[in-house]
Amino acid sequence: MWRGIEEHLGSEQVSRVIYGAIIGMALVVVLEHHPTSPAATTATLFATALAVALAELYSEVIGTTTRLRQRIERHHLRHILTDVGAVAFGILFPDIFFMLATFGLIELSTAFSVAKWTGLGLIAFYGFCAGRLSGSSIAWSLVQAFAVALIGIALIGFKALIH
Repeated sequence: MWRGIEEHLGSEQVSRVIYGAIIGMALVVVLEHHPTSPAATTATLFATALAVALAELYSEVIGTTTRLRQRIERHHLRHILTDVGAVAFGILFPDIFFMLATFGLIELSTAFSVAKWTGLGLIAFYGFCAGRLSGSSIAWSLVQAFAVALIGIALIGFKALIH
């Protein structure tokens, strides 16, 4: 398992997962103040992941085609699809909690709380790992994790202020 995590942390998909996680967290924060059923929240996250993934796929295919000035080859498409999957994963990350709420295993309000804070934790985790993998001390890596977590904290705080 550690080997898989280590490989992932060395991949280009880290930035894509973070990008998706921020989108997912932003959507969760908005939906929390306009809650529907747990199933509708799950469907909304899934639809958002699909829409963003398709937009990402389209833009990457067009960008790669124009950059290479030729049709993209299978290996390019595989690389693009891996990136698209990472963005979709980041958006869908909080969806597990809403699925649990759909099946009555947790309350919807709990799903929203856990989804927000685990999303924040995921973003901070990546910030910490980036610091450690770049050779920074544990203390400096924690500072870096907190700095990137401020993105999520600002999002949650801003939404709380306007509602």
